[in-house]
Amino acid sequence: MSTTKETQIIAIYGKGGIGKSFTLANLSYMMAQQGKKVLLIGCDPKSDTTSLLFGGKATPTIIETSSKKKLAGEEVAIGDVCFKRDGVFAMELGGPEVGRGCGGRGIIHGFETLEKLGFHDWGFDYVLLDFLGDVVCGGFGLPIARDMCQKVIVVGSNDLQSLYVANNVCSAVEYFRKLGGNVGVAGMVINKDDGTGEAAAFAQKVGIPVLAAIPAHEDIRRKSASYEIVGKPGGTWGPLFETLGNNVAEAPPVRPAPLSQDELLGLFASDTVGRNVVLQPASLADMMGADVPVRQSLEVVYETV
Repeated sequence: MSTTKETQIIAIYGKGGIGKSFTLANLSYMMAQQGKKVLLIGCDPKSDTTSLLFGGKATPTIIETSSKKKLAGEEVAIGDVCFKRDGVFAMELGGPEVGRGCGGRGIIHGFETLEKLGFHDWGFDYVLLDFLGDVVCGGFGLPIARDMCQKVIVVGSNDLQSLYVANNVCSAVEYFRKLGGNVGVAGMVINKDDGTGEAAAFAQKVGIPVLAAIPAHEDIRRKSASYEIVGKPGGTWGPLFETLGNNVAEAPPVRPAPLSQDELLGLFASDTVGRNVVLQPASLADMMGADVPVRQSLEVVYETV
């Protein structure tokens, strides 16, 4: 799926809460200031990808708008779902309410609506897709499974859970490459970097570059919490996001080498992940809380002639 030959469609994955929306809002803003035409599409049911970009204001989602328009017998128009700020175009796919539908199916429906709106004919330099990485259903793996993007970027931090998700995404990319797919991993963005080094070690082991390391700095945390863009030219963090923007644009997609569970755990000290724990098998007596009487087997054994 590609709008034009010149368009780069990039899917960004990461654990929920790792800072994808923060990273993407600032990245898309900076890329627009660098003269690139950028479309940011939130593909997370929380619909919070664009909230920082628009100063905390929620935008109507494609799925919700499509449902309302259908009931009214009307067609969805671009201006109903796509909004812009300082050169960045942005929209949210949205998702069903909790317990009322499948988030992955909502993603598929959202992209079907985008196609009806003329997605293939749009003329963007970059389309950035924000996907939740710790959900493994097919809808969230759509860009990788169907070659809807050229490359993937993972956002992680120096913690086991976010790197577990990043490793899963690398595994998915490699799996579909073996089936003939073309999507590769362009690299990792380390967010809330506290300098302990696990995320950088992970990137080196799987064979992907670190595109940027965003520090765990109080100024960034405070401004992000108040829905302020920090990736502005001339600002304190401008050079960081300028470098990230350039790296995202130029980094080629590569085939990662996903880690085994033991290799992933090996990035962390044993006191962090509990590798000194010995697994003790449970018995039926443990489960029942009493001694288990020995019963003769009712299995029928046939003698061979």
